[in-house]
Amino acid sequence: MKKDLHPKYQTIKATCSCGNVMEFNSTLASDINVDICSNCHPFYTGQQKIVDTGGRVQRFEKKFGRSAN
Repeated sequence: MKKDLHPKYQTIKATCSCGNVMEFNSTLASDINVDICSNCHPFYTGQQKIVDTGGRVQRFEKKFGRSAN
């Protein structure tokens, strides 16, 4: 078997912008920074908001004859 054929597999740290630090095993050589993680993502925190941009829901309902009820 050839030596040094496969990249080194090591533990790295991923730091989120919210301050959460997670450890992963990876072939990356250095730690990484991420913008969002499971601690601050709206889907996981339950703080999702439905955004109606420009009345699109009302236009859809008007076009297809649906009522808001």
